[in-house]
Amino acid sequence: MDSTSLCLKACRTPFTTEQLSIVTQAVGIAEELVSNHYKMSASQWLRPKYDVKTLAELEPPEIVDGPFAQIIRYQGQPKAASLTSSAYDFYKICLQDHAVLSALRQHPDLHLLPFALYIITHELIHIVRFSRFLQGFDASADERLAEEQRVHARTHDILIGLKLPGLSDVLDFYSDWRRVYQQIDYRP
Repeated sequence: MDSTSLCLKACRTPFTTEQLSIVTQAVGIAEELVSNHYKMSASQWLRPKYDVKTLAELEPPEIVDGPFAQIIRYQGQPKAASLTSSAYDFYKICLQDHAVLSALRQHPDLHLLPFALYIITHELIHIVRFSRFLQGFDASADERLAEEQRVHARTHDILIGLKLPGLSDVLDFYSDWRRVYQQIDYRP
């Protein structure tokens, strides 16, 4: 294993207790904003089953280096159910604490609450779109790229009117994603 790979694994710093409190606050705000935007009642909001987990709660295969979060789809089924017809999709938003914290260190103008709010809002929009069959979870690479552009645009639309210190810096940080995706070179 090279030194970069060793550092990536060793540098996977989880959120502190104080940071977890801020992330929890961001989750609550994001849930409210997304449910209001999509005009979802409390019972509808509970239908797309999901959970938000941070680094300390993730299984090794759920931890990645690079993105700030990823969604993993699992198959759920009520314990008492014996038929597969009662199965449902369960989505797990896997926050990558180390990637978020690294971005905050590299961009001192970004702050955890608005940055986490953007990330979680973005992931919740994906889940709503998957659960409403507006986007397939197993889409092609080209379609996933187009979907990312659409979801970044919707995330911006939902957050733009919110009065939150530091949010404009986060929206600026993601501005490239709101451009027509074919015009952006995403290659490393």
